[in-house]
Amino acid sequence: MPIAPTPSTPALGGSRWNTFPAAGTALTAREFFTATEPLLQGVIDDNALTAADSEVLETQIRATLALGTRETSLPLAVGPGSAPATHELGAQAEEIGHELASWAAAALERLLADRIALPAGPLIVRSHCYGHLLTPPATDLLLGRRGGPVTMQLYNEWLHQVVLLRDALLPFTNWQDVPLLITPTGLRHIEPARDAFLTELLVRRIRHTSIVAFARHAVIGTSDTSGASNPSGPAGYGFESSGGTALPAVLDQPPLTAPRYLLTWRPDPAADETVTHVAELRDYYAAPRTLVEHLPPATTTPGPLTGRITGRIVAGPVADGARTAAIELTHDGATAHVDLGQALRGHRFAHRPDGATSAEALPADAPATNPPAAADVWTALRAPGLVWTEAGDAVLDATGQGDLVVLALLGRLYPENVTLHPADHPVTHPTDHPADRAPASGNGPSRLVARVDPPRTS
Repeated sequence: MPIAPTPSTPALGGSRWNTFPAAGTALTAREFFTATEPLLQGVIDDNALTAADSEVLETQIRATLALGTRETSLPLAVGPGSAPATHELGAQAEEIGHELASWAAAALERLLADRIALPAGPLIVRSHCYGHLLTPPATDLLLGRRGGPVTMQLYNEWLHQVVLLRDALLPFTNWQDVPLLITPTGLRHIEPARDAFLTELLVRRIRHTSIVAFARHAVIGTSDTSGASNPSGPAGYGFESSGGTALPAVLDQPPLTAPRYLLTWRPDPAADETVTHVAELRDYYAAPRTLVEHLPPATTTPGPLTGRITGRIVAGPVADGARTAAIELTHDGATAHVDLGQALRGHRFAHRPDGATSAEALPADAPATNPPAAADVWTALRAPGLVWTEAGDAVLDATGQGDLVVLALLGRLYPENVTLHPADHPVTHPTDHPADRAPASGNGPSRLVARVDPPRTS
């Protein structure tokens, strides 16, 4: 909810549409949306809107927040050939935009019947234009019949704040729970970071570090008390700040179906400083490698590892505002450690049955030619460097193991030409997977297949 005025805080009205403190405050999506409603009330009051006009404004906000419309504020084209990050962020934009538009429709209906008091007088706000297109009926309503500059400025500010809210939430799976940093300018403080984020999303394959950096900016801004030269923090795969952590969604979802690029906000009262989570190796190409054929197989045919491996995440110490973390694995009294950053990198890069390399697209009775070699999962997890092969297919059977163990395995495999394969589907030769073939030069790695439990059904 909006922060209540105090005797030393000016009341709403005039040029003031909020009472946010100068140092900023943290609000969830619903709380911030409610805090923008005085702007919408100002539009209603200045334009003498009635219930008959609400459909025009509802249509406008839905067109602005949708993808593929003339009025869209996010001209993101999502198709079969789009990158995984584009698919995930596009789906987020549609889900969040639809919900915010529903909130707007409900707010219009409520404010027409029960107006917000503005003790300091009618709102007159200067709002710098951001180029949002209006539908012809909205243009007529806000600038023609009864509207004018005051109405248009109030609506422009409200519309832009809602667009900024949608965009600030794009990186998060549980977007309604994220505490966003809100200043007296609302969310306008994220505009430079948003511009950089959307530019990369629209013109190239966006990097995961760029998604994390934008998410970090939306939650904590550019404030930095460590004296670091980069106030936005080092490039990383997640971050923690006062009250919680933002880490990839796969940490509490099955790797076979979890988003590759999105983050999940996890409240954590113990988090009391800003820390970026970074990978141990910035360049995995330079990591030492172990050929999978040099690892002793547990059996001569593919099969699950005998005995369950247990795993947990162990965070490292903080140094210069950053920390690494590892997945600690235990099996029969022995332990192994896999860098969490590399595991998450492996998860992003792995082929899965949700894109062009879909195993589900193959005939169920497709023959398996040249049966692949089998490798022992536990031995691979303890191998030095990254495991790879140039001698043909190799299968590592991780069925029966927990999600964290599967993620750790992805962190131990050299992340090129790795396939996560559901165990209820036959493993076929790469000639049956044209998209999974090694590079044409013949110098790239052969395919490593990690067999995992099929997706769970409710």
